[in-house]
Amino acid sequence: MKRFMIERDIPGIGEFSLTELCGAARASNQALANIGPSIQWQHSYVAGGKTFCIYLAESEKDITKHSELSGIPCSKITEIKQIIDPLTANN
Repeated sequence: MKRFMIERDIPGIGEFSLTELCGAARASNQALANIGPSIQWQHSYVAGGKTFCIYLAESEKDITKHSELSGIPCSKITEIKQIIDPLTANN
């Protein structure tokens, strides 16, 4: 599977309550269950009026389908080609 970052414009999400965020996560999990093993949600960052979500998926098509099923908008999909961190300097 490929790794993708999904940028979602969701006005006010930075002020959502834990209950509201749990509802969004449940909607996402239900969509994932309907699609099957070709897509996995790793985690998301909530920042201001956006989320930045990291997914593993076979294709962008699976991510678009997830967005449609969950009702969570998808503004931009970017494939992540490499991951670097401080330990990368040791190579």
